[in-house]
Amino acid sequence: MFKPNHLTDEAANVIAGAIEERTYFIQSKRWIAYPKAVQILDHLNKLLKHPRTTRMPSLIVYGDSGMGKSMLVDKFKADCAANSMTASSKLLVLELSGRPTERRLFSQILSAVDAPHNPRASIVDVERGAVNTLRDLGVQILVLDEIHNILAGSWREQRIVLNTLRFLSNELKLSLVCFGIMEARDAINGDVQLARRFDAVTLPRWTAGKEFEQLVLVIIRNLPMRQPSVLTVKGLRRILQMSNGISSRIFRMLNELAIEAIEKGEERITDDAVEMYQPVSETDMAFQ
Repeated sequence: MFKPNHLTDEAANVIAGAIEERTYFIQSKRWIAYPKAVQILDHLNKLLKHPRTTRMPSLIVYGDSGMGKSMLVDKFKADCAANSMTASSKLLVLELSGRPTERRLFSQILSAVDAPHNPRASIVDVERGAVNTLRDLGVQILVLDEIHNILAGSWREQRIVLNTLRFLSNELKLSLVCFGIMEARDAINGDVQLARRFDAVTLPRWTAGKEFEQLVLVIIRNLPMRQPSVLTVKGLRRILQMSNGISSRIFRMLNELAIEAIEKGEERITDDAVEMYQPVSETDMAFQ
């Protein structure tokens, strides 16, 4: 079967499908590789291969909401599960929700691995259960998504949670990987000893330039339209303006434009279509 060279193999495989099939493909969650994301994944894989030492290196990734942090977590988790050389149990992912406390953190660890625990047990017993479970599983990386939620606690609660994370890293010789919005800096910097262990990577909003052009090109190559899309500087500038440089808005905008192009039989995204674009929801875009 002929595969258009303007598409990735994955997108080309559905190019002959009905409108509904191609729309479903566009709306499905797919990994789109771009240099910064690949750099972070490489760093995570190096942490996974790092020999166990007393002070394990750790990583924190900062970025505004919608910059793709959770997608990076999902991709790393999926890669670990798919890699026959890497036991998926070496990685444990937690999402810090609400107001994190020491007890809630240990309970989340136990719940994440389906380990039985008594909600009325003493904090000492819950801690022992969590630590023993992580040790038995051989967890090497503890991923904490939404780390900025630590700031929802009081100053004392924040110190306790940070001390607990440092204790887990020391006791189990595991790396901590944290994802959060820019305020997460304040959360981690609250414990100087812990902060020193972290390499920090920022996911900044997109700005005009070669990297942004490359991102748009990669996204469009993953959209099963039968004609190649050619956008000029004018079209790219409009995408950047309407999305305010937020990754999720860029993806949504291009996805909606692709679906519209397929439904109308145009089969490509043009500068005119970008200029006329209106988001499905008024809250999807930040017009500034």
